[in-house]
Amino acid sequence: MSPDLGKCSRSLLTCEKSNFLNEQSRHEVHVSRHCFNYKISLLLPECEVLPVRVENVIHNFSSYYLVRDLPVYKFLEEKWLATVVKKGSFYALSCKTRIDEDNVCALLPSGQLILSLDKDTYEHLGLEGRPSLYSHKKVMRYVVSVDLTNKSLVPGTKRYQQVLLCLKERVMLRSDFLLTTCHPGADKDGALHNLLSQYTYEECRPTLHSQTLKNLFCPSLHHSDLRGKGLSCTPNQFLEWLGAVNLNISCDNSAVSFLSTYMCPEPRAPVSQSVLCTVTGLIPPKDVCRLLKELRCYFAEPNFAAWVSLTVHGFVDCPVSWGAAEHGFFKGGENLYNFVCFKNQDYWLYKATGSEDACPP
Repeated sequence: MSPDLGKCSRSLLTCEKSNFLNEQSRHEVHVSRHCFNYKISLLLPECEVLPVRVENVIHNFSSYYLVRDLPVYKFLEEKWLATVVKKGSFYALSCKTRIDEDNVCALLPSGQLILSLDKDTYEHLGLEGRPSLYSHKKVMRYVVSVDLTNKSLVPGTKRYQQVLLCLKERVMLRSDFLLTTCHPGADKDGALHNLLSQYTYEECRPTLHSQTLKNLFCPSLHHSDLRGKGLSCTPNQFLEWLGAVNLNISCDNSAVSFLSTYMCPEPRAPVSQSVLCTVTGLIPPKDVCRLLKELRCYFAEPNFAAWVSLTVHGFVDCPVSWGAAEHGFFKGGENLYNFVCFKNQDYWLYKATGSEDACPP
């Protein structure tokens, strides 16, 4: 057996418990800080079909655009800065670029332009940055952060001309990009569509897939037992089980021709039917908040569910995880969070990253 197979890569998991009705609850803050989401997984125990209201919320998720071969300096154009970036509703992420090998770019709704660059590109570009936190023994990557809302970057200033020169003439960084703006009136001046008209692009919609799972053993969760002191399983056990369900891995411990088996953690109970729903695309935090709000209303209707689970996965090759915190890729690249929502409006929030990230906030 390879020595690497015997090692389990380091991961970070934070857990917290609160109530949606609590004035000090920070659930919306946590959601808003995780900007770049590519998949949502929703599990509804004791449910046969996806509720119509939940389905309608998903169908009304924001469209996004895949733009081919877009230069980064286009984000600095005067009309773009004034009408899109400074309104704080725009998300852009380079597509099919690998955080451990390629040059990766993200534009946050805060107006921060984040560039994760290899050593050669960084040295030729000429913009001030810092070594990546995850360069290990030899620095091979650098991170450049440019605040496009800063007054020093007003078109015509010396700083603006310098940044534009670096991105347009010294090294013209370009990539396919995923773009979205989550406020309907954010592009009323047409800046986004004017940009799109100059390049090859396609408008995309998040993809929904729903299935009904029969006779599934589910953990028996109690809203007061976040840490798994006996009434519920531990956070790691729950997330492991949830991952197995999403990957269609059998959890009934039946050995046929396999050396290893897996079983739903204790305490558990059989559930005759459950709905597993996945949504993929570029999903902004505002849409996640709307879905989370609808799930809270789900318990107001007659049903047998004691809890529902909502998992949101970030892009593995995104240069940031929460906020502007640097994200890296070593073995998995994961950065995700999970809400377990209960009937009494209590919730558990799990936030998880791999070894190349700071501890989630």
